[in-house]
Amino acid sequence: MQTKLTIVVVEEDRDRAIGIVDALKDIGDCEVFVIGNYSGLARTIATHAPDVVLIDIDNPTRDMLEELTLASGPLERPVAMFVSGSAGGLAKAAIEAGVSAYVVDGLAPERLKPVIDAAVARFGMVRQMRQELAETRRALEERKVIDRAKGLLMKAKGIDEDAAYALMRKTAMDQGRRVADVAEALVTASGLLG
Repeated sequence: MQTKLTIVVVEEDRDRAIGIVDALKDIGDCEVFVIGNYSGLARTIATHAPDVVLIDIDNPTRDMLEELTLASGPLERPVAMFVSGSAGGLAKAAIEAGVSAYVVDGLAPERLKPVIDAAVARFGMVRQMRQELAETRRALEERKVIDRAKGLLMKAKGIDEDAAYALMRKTAMDQGRRVADVAEALVTASGLLG
């Protein structure tokens, strides 16, 4: 790990928590906070603003898994979950909930660094894909509005599609606005005039 990480460890067993903290200090420069109580977990995690959350659970139930993943903010930060045994279907549920790494067979100190590195890398990839998807959706919505505005201009002014777009583009440039914003205003005004 290149930069200092803030890591929150969710572990109820005190001895195991101490072992995890010791293992984390051996792998690099990090600040570690241990949370041993699940009540108010989301708030407690948020107060530390961690870079990574490590959750160690012996035998998770689906409800516990859901509560922990929601509380640990898997859409905000990498979350690695360590479980003792393979509970049917929970790995899939954890990944769908946003957990970056789901490790069966418990937390072994020698596996901490590679699991954290993998969780951070996977989280980064998923975050980038989410951003690209959001941008694509926004662009598609803008394209729909622009097409609708072009249609309104074509009908009102008796011009072709290229001329309608050129008119919107010129208006956008004259007003220092984006074409999508001009199109949105035109569609809104058309709806009001109706």
